[in-house]
Amino acid sequence: MASYNENSQIDVSQEEKDKLVAEVIRHVLFKTYQSSGCPIKREDLTQLITKNYRQWSLPAFVINEAREKLSSIFGYEMKELQRSRPSSNRQGRASQQGTAEAKSYVLVSKVPSEIYSKYIEDKRTSHVTGFTFTVISIVHLAGGKISEENLWHQLRRLGLNESDENHPLFGNTKRTLEMLVQQRYLLKEKVNGPEGNAVLYELAERALDESIGEKLKDYIAQIVSNETTAEAY
Repeated sequence: MASYNENSQIDVSQEEKDKLVAEVIRHVLFKTYQSSGCPIKREDLTQLITKNYRQWSLPAFVINEAREKLSSIFGYEMKELQRSRPSSNRQGRASQQGTAEAKSYVLVSKVPSEIYSKYIEDKRTSHVTGFTFTVISIVHLAGGKISEENLWHQLRRLGLNESDENHPLFGNTKRTLEMLVQQRYLLKEKVNGPEGNAVLYELAERALDESIGEKLKDYIAQIVSNETTAEAY
């Protein structure tokens, strides 16, 4: 919750603040559902808050209040992401303004995974979750970066082809992969090499989250263990 001093500096009634907080919560929930979990830019939330107000401290106050209520009422962490750049473009220093504009948010359930899986998870979209985790695992095992050609080579071994536009589960498979870029699980970069232009995929901020990393390690360890057991027989 905001401190008294921070609250007192905002010349807006409590009723107006509550309305702004509610509006931000509605926006975040609707956009998360509408865009299949793509991050919501802080800049967009700021514009939503300041369209009728001009206090410099109001956006931070309202967003913090919205995050608190999303946590306590809805059981979601409104997690802040700092936008990653492809490793080849991380040489230059971004300005403070550019860094601020790069911030975004995603909703992460705070419900324990076993309860979420049993009572909340939409089984109709579980194949998308599986695809996401599989692609992240492939890129992780490749050292965090992989060429588009090699990625699709691995996916073809699993029965997914980049030319498939009517897959029974994923529809257009290229668009399904592109969604992982929009959701900030992957970075996509075009590079010039000795053999011409190429496209590289690299793990983005959501895939680099510590919780995802732990699940990847457990998943890979389980696969290795199963293969070792099978070979023993």
